[in-house]
Amino acid sequence: MRSLMGAFAEFERSLIRERQREGIELAKARGVYRGRTRSLSEDQVANPCRWIGDGVAKAVIARELELSRETRYQALRAGAGTAGAGRSPGVIDPPVEVSV
Repeated sequence: MRSLMGAFAEFERSLIRERQREGIELAKARGVYRGRTRSLSEDQVANPCRWIGDGVAKAVIARELELSRETRYQALRAGAGTAGAGRSPGVIDPPVEVSV
């Protein structure tokens, strides 16, 4: 019985997604749908990139601009000439060995 209810719920959810996609496509065709607005302006994206180049810590930048960690990394990826801008998200730099 539960598996049957689960199947119906999954089918209903797929119908909802399909209708939503159709509605978004129609709205885009009319020029009404523009997607989510950016939380940072171009200047706000450029500043952290410059600060990184000057050697300011990313944590300090996030506190100064009151950004979340993900917004900060998106801004750094969007900025031109930043380290790691061409990498895909989720790529972690290898650990650096420090000699004492």
